[in-house]
Amino acid sequence: MDSGDHEDLRADCADCFGLCCVALPFARSADFAADKAAGQACSNLQQDFRCGIHERLRDKGYPGCTVFDCFGAGQKVSQVTFGGTDWRRAPKTARSMFQVFPVMRQLHELLYYVTEALDLAPARPVHKELRKALAHIEGLTRGSAESITGLDVNALRGEVNPLLLRASELARARVPGRRRDHRGADLIGAKLSGADLRGASLRGALLVAADLAGADLRDADLIGADLRDADLRGADLTGALFLTQAQLNAARGDAATVLPPALSRPAHW
Repeated sequence: MDSGDHEDLRADCADCFGLCCVALPFARSADFAADKAAGQACSNLQQDFRCGIHERLRDKGYPGCTVFDCFGAGQKVSQVTFGGTDWRRAPKTARSMFQVFPVMRQLHELLYYVTEALDLAPARPVHKELRKALAHIEGLTRGSAESITGLDVNALRGEVNPLLLRASELARARVPGRRRDHRGADLIGAKLSGADLRGASLRGALLVAADLAGADLRDADLIGADLRDADLRGADLTGALFLTQAQLNAARGDAATVLPPALSRPAHW
């Protein structure tokens, strides 16, 4: 995988064996209309591994499905780790496949962040180390099922996070004026409409249901920020660092929300 290449880090459901619909559990809630255990196929999963209600997920009580993003892990597990043989044709592989998938998703999420960091010109001083990390993680994703499930992903995150933090600091240093530090802050329901958060650190911040309408979030670091039900209507997210499609899918926005070019405006906005 080359730096700047995001294509392999986008979900391609056509090349996946419906792994998110089987491997992962969910509980009856505002996000899911029914309970489902890990390893149990969702009742809406069809024989061709497509979702029978894909266009009506929110109407049918499954908004949680519209938020989820595997970062391309589904097709990697399906086509690379298991060589294109699905769990229905080879039932003996099912358990292993379903165990590999959540680990692969975490690896692909890391690949996404490292690739994003390599796209930041001001972070050039750490590009060499980032490229090494990218090659290492990519190599791990191409290992055997056994080697992948045996990985200590938390330890790997501990190795990569300092590089991502340094890349963020270098990128945000170009933002003039005082840059707010809300790293890990509890901002649930916070009234931040129109706030100047340009270049701010919102790493891991809890922004659930926060009012960020019209906020200036240009060049803000949003890695790991919880944006569920956050109001991003009219907000400017130009150059936002480490923002993911899943975060946008979980938030609320409108046609006036300015997004980074690599991300898409969610259909439910």
